[in-house]
Amino acid sequence: MTDGRSLGQIRAGIDALDSEVVGLLAKRQELVRQAAAFKTDEDAVRAPGRVEQVIATVRGKATAAGLDPTVAEAVWRAMIEAFIQLELDEHRLRPVQRPGAPGSASPGNR
Repeated sequence: MTDGRSLGQIRAGIDALDSEVVGLLAKRQELVRQAAAFKTDEDAVRAPGRVEQVIATVRGKATAAGLDPTVAEAVWRAMIEAFIQLELDEHRLRPVQRPGAPGSASPGNR
């Protein structure tokens, strides 16, 4: 059902929503980068238990919002994997900090 709207109007609405989603993804990316600073290895970045917790929560929220939970899960898994790759790439570029080395955080400064 189109509610009397044209295809062009519907597409304009989709484009507007896409702009909002991009803005929200940028905010999520910033939080992911902040969280990455606490992670010391690839296992901590991948965090499969956390991924499954997020997916379960999103499926529930999707159902409540009228979004097909299978669609929500597919979108979130793709998004999470992309952010994991971003974190892994950034971890590989980060210089290794050795305890006591200049610029490393001592336990009391974390």
